[in-house]
Amino acid sequence: MRNRAWLFVLGNSFAWLLAGLILCGGLAPANEPCRNADLPKLLEFADGSPVRDLSDWRRRKEEIRRLMCETFIGTFPRSVPAILRAETLEEHPGRNGAVRRRIKLTFDTKRDASFEIWVWVPGGKGPFPVLLVAPIHYQLGWAEMALERGYIACLFPGIDSHHKQAEYPGYESVWLTFQAEYPEATWTEISLKGWLASRALDYLLDPKYGYPVAKGQVGIIGHSRYGKQAIIAAAFDGRITSVVARSSGTPASCPYRFASRTTFAEAPADFPDTWFLQSLHAYTGREHELPIDAHGWLALIAPRRCLLDTAHQDGCDPTFAVERAYLEGKKVYRLLGCPEKLRVGYRRGGHNPITEEHRRRNIDWLDLSFGRGSAKQSDFPEEFIHRFDWQTWKARLTPEDVRVPFVSPRASDRLADRRERILWALGQAPAKIDWDGKYTFLSAEESARMDHDRWSIPNTARLPVSFGANVRGNVYYNPDVGDRPAPVVIWLHPYSYQSGYNEGYGVQETTVYHRLARAGFVVLAYDQCGFGLRLLEGRDFYRHYPKWSRLGRMIYDVHAAVDFLVDGKGAVQGKMPKVRKDEVYVLGYSLGGMVGLYATALDKRIAGVASFDGFTPLRTDSDAKYTGGNRRLWQWHALQPLLGLFDGQEGEIPYDFDDVLAMIAPRPCLIYSSRRDRHADFEDIVACVGRAQQAWPQGKHASKLTHVAPDDISRFQKDQQLTFGNWVQTSGDGLIAPKPPQTIKSRGNIP
Repeated sequence: MRNRAWLFVLGNSFAWLLAGLILCGGLAPANEPCRNADLPKLLEFADGSPVRDLSDWRRRKEEIRRLMCETFIGTFPRSVPAILRAETLEEHPGRNGAVRRRIKLTFDTKRDASFEIWVWVPGGKGPFPVLLVAPIHYQLGWAEMALERGYIACLFPGIDSHHKQAEYPGYESVWLTFQAEYPEATWTEISLKGWLASRALDYLLDPKYGYPVAKGQVGIIGHSRYGKQAIIAAAFDGRITSVVARSSGTPASCPYRFASRTTFAEAPADFPDTWFLQSLHAYTGREHELPIDAHGWLALIAPRRCLLDTAHQDGCDPTFAVERAYLEGKKVYRLLGCPEKLRVGYRRGGHNPITEEHRRRNIDWLDLSFGRGSAKQSDFPEEFIHRFDWQTWKARLTPEDVRVPFVSPRASDRLADRRERILWALGQAPAKIDWDGKYTFLSAEESARMDHDRWSIPNTARLPVSFGANVRGNVYYNPDVGDRPAPVVIWLHPYSYQSGYNEGYGVQETTVYHRLARAGFVVLAYDQCGFGLRLLEGRDFYRHYPKWSRLGRMIYDVHAAVDFLVDGKGAVQGKMPKVRKDEVYVLGYSLGGMVGLYATALDKRIAGVASFDGFTPLRTDSDAKYTGGNRRLWQWHALQPLLGLFDGQEGEIPYDFDDVLAMIAPRPCLIYSSRRDRHADFEDIVACVGRAQQAWPQGKHASKLTHVAPDDISRFQKDQQLTFGNWVQTSGDGLIAPKPPQTIKSRGNIP
């Protein structure tokens, strides 16, 4: 740590950092209510009693309906207003006998509130199915395709208040008129606009207006915020018999429990103020306390058809969260005898764009729903990315493969014993990883999809690199540093299946890799196995390496990253900045914090590690804990299957994180554990770090194990990033001059 020529942005957080530093002890536990990390069971009443039959289900459905209103969208008016007048304002002929009409509907409210819709009717006698669409420009392609296939397309005033469409004036604001008409209702913008879709449907289904609508054939479709709107409209209007929710995110296709800050996805605090109830914001960081989650919409839609259309790298719609909702929602569909009517549809790419092929597949789902065209159920097979069958995995192995080779569950103080136990639990690494031996780099299109440069700031540059078994990533650095060697940080991301190493929601000014690069670090960032652009690598991992573990592969990649930084083993698309080979640090958050600890314990070349909310002790993390228990590791995320051998016997696990920490000593190690981290038991962490403290020699190295314990939720934003830089500064004997922080704005808005 000597003779540094680099700078770090200290800001104003250094004083509170020093005040918050403790050495493993004397911390009072946070006093918070405990809830379930998994989704509330749809086939179980709030009081814990099971749903046994259809009669029970009808009561449970009403309970879910009430909870969804209380938690997310508020209440609706007690009555539905009648249509007083329907006026045709203009009419235009179209192709093949089609006609397009602009209609003004006036309703029996206190002030005779009205709104306009467009109705596109195909040529012919019908009857025709109906498709409801909010006419923002990128959704009009669905309406056009539906019209060509013989649908009545209804464009209702569901345009978001943050959007405007010149061809449809007032479609973004008429909801305020109806909100004023019903002051007793506590509904929100998205639910109110779903209600407006239903009022447009009142008009289309009324025989006196003469539309030849096919009985029971009404669909609704929406993308992103309009996907939320579509799924909520369908949940509360049983006349809508099929819904396509494309990339609808939280809280629609994605439950908050598996999104939010710890996955760099949307948290309750992130939605615009009018979309959902303001009370929902308070659940940020305590999502496990929600009495119901987004999967409740699926329960309300069942047994009608519902397609959750999501992309592999959709920053708004993490695949893991969507799948968890689907699996729970499927139980309701199975109870009602129609499991095939609920599907997750995966597509390659990101949140945008909506291509012609995407539109075709979405309308195919509606055709299938209504028994039209050539669409078949087999066109929408059940597909999983994250479901891991532990029993099937175990059956592929021999008894010797799963034999626990240790007599005692406790490790001795010998590093060799600790190392052996950890390596056993990580599984048997293969002699060779499947790879053709050629290095490739991230393309410009891939980097744009992952938003790597979205939050870029002055004085940073990005350099594509490849290392290990063709792990593709980027090096970020400050070109103004010149030829002076700089310290290195390997950045390890959390459970961000959708975005990999890129930060999505919750970014404050800029991302960690740009912030650190500007401050003078060289930062290596890449997607870990099963995340981001390597998503499907995780899906297929155990088919290729049944005896290994995904956690083992992640640690392997960190070692390969060190090989690249220290020994140059890999490839660079340009000139690599000079680095200090004796100052390679690992920084990780959540999942990345855990991977970083293991990697540092097993690789002495790493100078130090900072783990932010990276672990909770294994032996005390049972299914009964609000954390979700070790099941998160061996089943939900399929990271370390051998831990499943100790299900219900966690005290017999052959090692724990105090052993991992002890192997890091005497190198600098920062443990940052938020007292209100819903994925960890704070008291257990304090005890664990206290045990590990004994491995650090007293005197000169006594301060090298640092525990910071803020009274905060788990998050990794500006303050946490500055904490890391301040810790690196104080962990050695160098002195760094502060560089004033600079306020940076994003180059775009999260969709």
